[in-house]
Amino acid sequence: MKLPELDSDSIDRIIEMAWEDRTPFEAIEKQFGLLEKQVIALMRREMKESSFRMWRERVTKRKTKHLNQREFVAGRFKSNNQKT
Repeated sequence: MKLPELDSDSIDRIIEMAWEDRTPFEAIEKQFGLLEKQVIALMRREMKESSFRMWRERVTKRKTKHLNQREFVAGRFKSNNQKT
């Protein structure tokens, strides 16, 4: 999968956001322009295989990683580093 050119600070921030349970993939897309599939490819490229597997297992069990699957609307945490 083709990934856009990203600096190391952006890659670090995307990885941080991807690990956060309450940060949806839509927020990463809005801030960095990466689709969920691209975030997965980035995580696979940047992480050790065992860490990637652990992350994928964790993400697939979280409804909070997708806005349309969330059971809540209000009370969403917004980091100062997050544009949306």
